Amino acid sequence: MQIGELAKRGGCDAETIRYYEREGLLPAPARSASGYRRYEQAHLEQLAFIRHCRSLAMSLADIRRLLAYHQHPSPAPCDDINALLDAQIGRIHQQIASLQRLEQQLLTLRARCDAPHTVADCGILKTLEGAASGEGCVCHDAPSRD
Repeated sequence: MQIGELAKRGGCDAETIRYYEREGLLPAPARSASGYRRYEQAHLEQLAFIRHCRSLAMSLADIRRLLAYHQHPSPAPCDDINALLDAQIGRIHQQIASLQRLEQQLLTLRARCDAPHTVADCGILKTLEGAASGEGCVCHDAPSRD
């Protein structure tokens, strides 16, 4: 199949496939006499593997490691794979905490305009303008809930 067909069947665009090839996640396909890439079913399966890992917010480096294990399975314990997933879970926990802090900051900022006002009297805009001028900002000065 050509790159357009692989992209369609893989649920991504052709540039994503080219990127994965450049990054070494997808092997380079054979070329037709006219120079077109010719992909096989194995490319589609590997693309699906990569895209599934990406849907889990895994980095390209982690996907590369998982692909190596997948392509060269060994009888060794899968401790390294478990550690890789544990690290990803830890990163997700950090992102959740960061998003919760951001939510609290936005709620604090939103509370600056809790009644109908004109734009000229909007507490949110006044706070943002003040922060842009170097004044303290209530949303960044608010105690975190950690």
